[in-house]
Amino acid sequence: MTTRLFVFDWDGTLCDSTDHIVHTMQRAIAARRLPPLTDAAVRNIIGLGLPEALRTLYPDQPAERLEALRQSYARLYVEADHRQVSALFPGAQETLAALRERGHRLAIATGKSRRGLDRVLGQLGLADAFDATRCADETRSKPHPLMLEELLDELGFSPADAAMVGDTEYDLAMAAAMGVAAVAVTWGAHDAERLRRHQPQRIIDRLPQLLDWSLAAPARGTTADSPA
Repeated sequence: MTTRLFVFDWDGTLCDSTDHIVHTMQRAIAARRLPPLTDAAVRNIIGLGLPEALRTLYPDQPAERLEALRQSYARLYVEADHRQVSALFPGAQETLAALRERGHRLAIATGKSRRGLDRVLGQLGLADAFDATRCADETRSKPHPLMLEELLDELGFSPADAAMVGDTEYDLAMAAAMGVAAVAVTWGAHDAERLRRHQPQRIIDRLPQLLDWSLAAPARGTTADSPA
C-alpha cells in the first residue's frame, strides 16, 4: 500500500468551530461599529488567513479599521476559547488514528494563526498528532498553493502521493493548483454544491469514509460522491 500524506484543513473540517468563528466575528463587527454583515457572508471567508478574510469582508475600509477589527476578533476568540474547549467532529480522532496505523502521514494546512492552532491542539491533546502543520500567518493564505507546497517539501512527498481534505473552495483551489487530490467534506463552511463545482476527487459526509478512499483512491479527474 502506498504511503500517502493527508493534509487536513482545521476549522470546519476536523474542528467543529464554524459557528464559533461566525459568532465571534459578528461580536467584533458590532464592537467596532462596522456595517453589519450576514452570517453567510462571514461564513464565506472561513479558511482564509485573518487579514485576507477581513479585506474580503470590508474591501472599502481603511487599514486601521481592519486592524482594530482584527484585534477585537482575536481577543474575543481567545476569551471564548478559555471558557470552553473546541470539539472535534464525530469520528475525527478515530479516523486520524486509523490513518496513522496504516502508515500514512498527517499534516494540517489552516487559515488559523500559529498561536491559535498551537493553543487548540494543546487543549485537545493533539500537539503530537501531526507530522507537520502550516498556518496562514507564516506563509501565504489559501487559496495560494504555497502552504501546501511547503508541507510537501518538508515531509518529502510528491503531489501524486498526497491528498488535501477540506470544507471550503479555498482548500480545493489550493489542492488543484498543486496537482494534489482533493477530498471535500460537506459539514463545514461551504455547501456541497459549491464544493462540487471545484471537481474534488471525492465528496464525503462522514470523516470515516476517508478510510475507504485511502485504500483505493479514484483516478485523477474523477469525482466519487459519498453514498446517500
